[in-house]
Amino acid sequence: MVNSCVRVSGLHVVRGGREVLHGISFDVPRGQVLGLLGPSGSGKTTLLRAIVGVQVVASGSVDVLGAPAGDRSVRGRVGYATQSPAVYGDLSVRENLAYFADVLGLPRGAVAEVIERVDLAAHADRVVGALSGGQRGRVNLAAALLGGPELIVLDEPTVGLDPVLRERLWALFHELAAEGAALVVSSHVMEEAGRCDRLVLLREGVVLADATPAELRAGTGTDDLDQAFLRLVRQEAQA
Repeated sequence: MVNSCVRVSGLHVVRGGREVLHGISFDVPRGQVLGLLGPSGSGKTTLLRAIVGVQVVASGSVDVLGAPAGDRSVRGRVGYATQSPAVYGDLSVRENLAYFADVLGLPRGAVAEVIERVDLAAHADRVVGALSGGQRGRVNLAAALLGGPELIVLDEPTVGLDPVLRERLWALFHELAAEGAALVVSSHVMEEAGRCDRLVLLREGVVLADATPAELRAGTGTDDLDQAFLRLVRQEAQA
């Protein structure tokens, strides 16, 4: 069993003639919730796309579960939830998940399990198009969790959620990590940073910091993670 679920090394990505990621490197071990934090436009989604193997890279490498990202041998072991829900609005929650379970060759029992895990049992037979934005996002998350993937990649999974539901989802993320999965969770909200085991802070395609929340607070001399990020930006500007 490979302990490192993700290994990113010297990753450069060019999109539209502009370099978006500038030599990114980091690892993600099993059992860890890694927060990918940074403002909009910092390269978070591009990096996530590279990890799941759907992004053309200029140079460097991304290995996932011991194989190149996107390799056929690991596709069924990776769950990916995009920022915009990739589910069918004219099907119910249950029908959507049953379809994706069939594509993955999973038993129907897997559908009931993920519906329960994302707290959608009360809405299982509602048409997705009639749900709120936050509920559609949870259907998208449920689809990513089908089959118990070893690596779970989530792009802004808590956008539009109320504080109570956001708390529940972060508890679920840590449950999944405790079960042995690795999670990479992106956000542009620094308040979410404190919920992660480890943080990779991005700005303009460069890693400003790779540390635990406690290390980040200690290294910048502030308990406020928003202020910690700003201090790192100032330090980079003065370097």
